[in-house]
Amino acid sequence: MAAPLPGRCGFFVEKKKRFCKMIVARGNVFCGEHATQEEGSCRRIVCPLDPKHTVSEDKLHKHLKKCNSREKPKPAYYVENINAGAADGGEALQQVSLCDLSRTQLQALLDTLKTAATGLQCDIEDCFLSHPVVQEELDDPKNGDSANKHLKQQSSLLGHMEALGLLGRGRSFVEFGAGRGKLSHWIHEALRRRDALRTSEDLQDLQFLLVERSSTRFKVDGKHQEAGVQFQRLQVDIQHLDLSKVAPLSDRKLPLVAVGKHLCGAATDLALRCLLDTPGPREESGPPPKRLKTSGEEDSAEPDLVPGPGPGPVLGVAVALCCHNRCEWRHYVGKEFFLQRGIGAEEFSAFCRMSSWATCGMRPTNRDAPSQDPANQSREEEEHEPAEERDAVSGFLSVEEREQVGRLCKQLIDAGRIHFLQERGFNSKLTRYVSSQVTLENVLLTAVP
Repeated sequence: MAAPLPGRCGFFVEKKKRFCKMIVARGNVFCGEHATQEEGSCRRIVCPLDPKHTVSEDKLHKHLKKCNSREKPKPAYYVENINAGAADGGEALQQVSLCDLSRTQLQALLDTLKTAATGLQCDIEDCFLSHPVVQEELDDPKNGDSANKHLKQQSSLLGHMEALGLLGRGRSFVEFGAGRGKLSHWIHEALRRRDALRTSEDLQDLQFLLVERSSTRFKVDGKHQEAGVQFQRLQVDIQHLDLSKVAPLSDRKLPLVAVGKHLCGAATDLALRCLLDTPGPREESGPPPKRLKTSGEEDSAEPDLVPGPGPGPVLGVAVALCCHNRCEWRHYVGKEFFLQRGIGAEEFSAFCRMSSWATCGMRPTNRDAPSQDPANQSREEEEHEPAEERDAVSGFLSVEEREQVGRLCKQLIDAGRIHFLQERGFNSKLTRYVSSQVTLENVLLTAVP
């Protein structure tokens, strides 16, 4: 390239053997990043708030007031570590790789696991459901394998919610780990088509709260801005979320239905604490009291609810689980369950890492040992980062044995969550809601009063 393109930066990038392609301001020769090359220009320095960008030294004071990385005022619902759980010292234990343990130590861990898992009353059944509202999208030939994989999971989640009586009006749906908000989108579509929600009066008893700590692009909740539909997105870590201070929930006091698709690791425990174990005004509000339906009442009649401070009572939970290897002892809701079985923080940490064997051993890269060619992709890309392969402890157990141990670890961790829910008056169960061909993380945790 003999000269920069019209309206583009005049700085020659030696490494790329071309001129910079950034657009320049009118009358300037260089872009903001290369403005230091211009004669008489002031020196640019790294922004003290975010080293990923630079700023003119003489404009630093003004920049710090509007930099996107500046510390912003915390909203009322932000209460630091309100759902983190008690710090009892177990989280300070040094993480030891399973590869560094001797065979004797590994065998002792396996014996402890099998003893603790004896008599668990949480068998996982296959129950692959679907919902007609998603079928049209599933039949669309424009969708690829990845899109269909997510649609099948969302369809089954809606089917399970329908079966549990959670899919209906007069509720506040709280989607934890919402991402783009697709699950809330399909819940809204299912209710809109089934109940013919057209007028603003029809929509007044329906709320959607999407909780996501990351800034997300291509959000679908922006498509639901019609009058009456309340879609609110909170960019906050579940660890710091106090639902009792979320104004729309406290104002309406509709029963809460918590949902989530692949709520990763400790996020599941944080969400359960956020719903049921947050100290403060919600402490005395338990599951909604049930009443018998009299003759002549329609099926849509809701149970009588006792009003109180904060949001309404929890009507149900439907959360697809994943990434047990990313659970943490401090956040875990099943500590009491583990301690009753003589298991502490150290064993829990080991079981979390061993839980990854349930999925990493099933990947073609492990079982068939293909070439290391980057083009040789796995049959699916999971929603979250894979577990560490170095914890596979090659030679100690076969692939099939590691898978069995990994599933047992997951089942034991989930049993602690079920115990937590049962202690708070909920009937809870685990279900395989889609086949392993759709996703290896295919277990759904549901709970109703």
